[in-house]
Amino acid sequence: MEPLQYTIPTIVQIVKGKLLQTGTDDVSIDRLLLDSRKVLFPASSLFFALKGGRRNGHSFLLETYEKGVRNFVVSEVPEMELPGANIIQVKDTLVALQTLSIHHRKQFKFPVIGITGSNGKTIVKEWLNQLLEADYNIVKSPKSYNSQIGVPLSVWQMDEQYNLGIFEAGISQSGEMEKLEKIIQPTIGVFTNIGEAHSQGFMSTRQKVNEKLQLFKHVNTLIYCKDYSEINEGIASYLHQFQQAESRPDMKLFDWSAKTGATVRVCSIVKKNNSTTIEAEYNGAKISLKVPFIDDASIENAITCWCVLLHENVDQNVIAERMMQLTQVAMRLELKKGTNNCSIINDSYSADISSLKIALDFLAQQQQHPKRTVILSDILQSAESDAELYDIVARTLKEKHINRLIGIGDHISRHHKSFEKIEGLETHFYPSTEAFKRDFYHYNFTNESILLKGARIFKFEQVSRLLEQKAHQTVLEINLEAFANNLKVYQQLLQPSTKMMAMVKAFSYGSGSYEVANLLQFHKVDYLAVAYADEGVELRKAGITLPIMVMNPEESSYDAIVQFELQPDLFSFQEMHDFDSFLKKQNIKDFPVHVELETGMNRLGFDILELPLLLEALKNSSFKVQSVFSHLAASEDPNEDEFTRQQGEKFLNACAAIEETLGYKFIKHIANTAGILRHPHLQLDMVRLGIGLYGVDSAETGRLSLQEVSALKTTVAQVKHLHPNDTVGYNRRGKAKENTVIATVRIGYADGYERRLGNGAGKMMINGKLAPVIGSVCMDMTMIDVTGIEDVKEGDEVTVFGNGLSIVDVAKWAGTIPYEIMTGISQRVKRVYFEEG
Repeated sequence: MEPLQYTIPTIVQIVKGKLLQTGTDDVSIDRLLLDSRKVLFPASSLFFALKGGRRNGHSFLLETYEKGVRNFVVSEVPEMELPGANIIQVKDTLVALQTLSIHHRKQFKFPVIGITGSNGKTIVKEWLNQLLEADYNIVKSPKSYNSQIGVPLSVWQMDEQYNLGIFEAGISQSGEMEKLEKIIQPTIGVFTNIGEAHSQGFMSTRQKVNEKLQLFKHVNTLIYCKDYSEINEGIASYLHQFQQAESRPDMKLFDWSAKTGATVRVCSIVKKNNSTTIEAEYNGAKISLKVPFIDDASIENAITCWCVLLHENVDQNVIAERMMQLTQVAMRLELKKGTNNCSIINDSYSADISSLKIALDFLAQQQQHPKRTVILSDILQSAESDAELYDIVARTLKEKHINRLIGIGDHISRHHKSFEKIEGLETHFYPSTEAFKRDFYHYNFTNESILLKGARIFKFEQVSRLLEQKAHQTVLEINLEAFANNLKVYQQLLQPSTKMMAMVKAFSYGSGSYEVANLLQFHKVDYLAVAYADEGVELRKAGITLPIMVMNPEESSYDAIVQFELQPDLFSFQEMHDFDSFLKKQNIKDFPVHVELETGMNRLGFDILELPLLLEALKNSSFKVQSVFSHLAASEDPNEDEFTRQQGEKFLNACAAIEETLGYKFIKHIANTAGILRHPHLQLDMVRLGIGLYGVDSAETGRLSLQEVSALKTTVAQVKHLHPNDTVGYNRRGKAKENTVIATVRIGYADGYERRLGNGAGKMMINGKLAPVIGSVCMDMTMIDVTGIEDVKEGDEVTVFGNGLSIVDVAKWAGTIPYEIMTGISQRVKRVYFEEG
């Protein structure tokens, strides 16, 4: 199938619009844009000016235009001039967005799984992706893109490379699902469950079920749990209507139940330690599997996924193996360390009884602290009366052994007696978040787990900041989505047969070994490399199963290397002899190793002149060579391209001799981050990606769409006003030449902020402006000149690098390279990992 081309005239015809203004008519649109802040590829983007309750997209036309976008869909005639732009006018921009996505969906005939339900949609979607990705090229909804806006953006991702789609659909009122069904057009339906979430838009649970069932109007198979009576009854009624109309005789029902007969009859669920064994009957046979979870919601979602795989005829042994590899999906729950040794669970996005129970289950799993506090807002999504609702909440808190409740909102406060009768539950109530914040410091939050559970309108993120602030004055934020983006950028540069080794040595360049390795494993890199064996051991203990090369194996680490199935880099005859002797004493044969050759870096490796001796040593060893590699000394420098060519030639000649001697093939790799792009002929069997993963183009080509991964942030401790000739810091190195305002910020050389950045060399960003360092960098503090920067006050956030202040610039100011800045960030600086929505 040829790639689809969407020109402006084609789109005008599809959305039945009017071309108000013509710019470039040969542009091909491949990205739909709704947010002016998220412009990445302006030339090929089409901006839809959507109207919402609080914002009108037409207000951002000029901002989007100034970022390079030249294609717009509007419902209002723009008030400003947009020269050279294509402007399509429609009656309703949201309808136009949906219409375009419906047309796009119709171009593809591969199976599509449509998922709906009250809870678990995103979990089931992500787990199905994990479980089926070995068998299919899958396109799926990003995050929780399940709304009238999110679904069109999800479906727009479909193209010729995929052969399975997995999309979720969420609704909040009647009439919405019919629109989403036309966009998704699922062939397989999954109904996860029914609960109280978003119930306020429906007269009854039955009405909500009937509305959700609209998603499955044309599916071939519907997978669901019979134990939800409302779903079961709704499906029966739904099918009866079709049978009467003789319009749906072909829908197959694939149900499961723990209570009655079903396609999959769950016979037993046994929880033990941190896993659950599930036994069932299917097609007259006994089947079973184990899942690495013990909470009821995860078990239910896993069974639903099990049914999908059975329907797809995946072998039961394969299913059992893959199920145990499932990992928790990072949803809206964020677990962070807070002030005074507290743990904070932040679920400040929704408040309904079903998700409260899920959050309380998660709280119960945290065993760090015996005391548990819940900060809960009014519950806005419920079919029960307030009196019934808060009685249920009170009983739930009692069941989960909650020690303290802080209720925020008029409704929960009005029903305080429901909670006060619970023995052992300390209670406090406030009419608003602001009222609680005024009283915040009267609480002694210490050594406890705290759940923040609130509807969005209560802005509990403000409470989260108060709880975290003292512990997180200086943090290194790690954007895992940026990691994934950078990995993909480099993967797209590779030949299809070329493998990827990712460097996670030195605590993943300061970013955190396990967290980064887990992401790389998820995105299926082929190898990891660490500096020392203890780094590899920690990754193994944390569940990383990828092959791991140890670049500096030491004799004292040989036991650990063998025990944890690590693969050493052998670079000298003494090291080779020692490790070979160790293996022979253990009677271990064919142990995987990597051989490092010296071709011009002159750091480590067997010299090419020593090749005959190396060949003799390898012939009589207990090794199985996994790879032979070398290091490019100057791959980023165009002036050294001839030297790089010579390195590659030496390396390949040596590899040919080794391969002939060993009698088998091995992986050959020499290209580093810069070499991947600048010397594609040296990609060979594998490349080693290092600094590029972190968003730094070491070759400075400017050709890669990399995103810097890390942002180092701190806060202002104090603001001072200086007079002319006042001095700043040790040895009076800083001097005020005029009336000067300085801010002392909470970072110093003990945190990894280089002393070389003192005395005006370095700058930090505050309130969107650069402020130079004044005076010497101290151990724990640094002073910056904020003269002329308005409204600087204590507690303000200061960016040391990231978020617009490139680490490359900071490195240049310090007279070093980004590697040194990144790896120099002290371990006392808290790492916070996040994914943007």
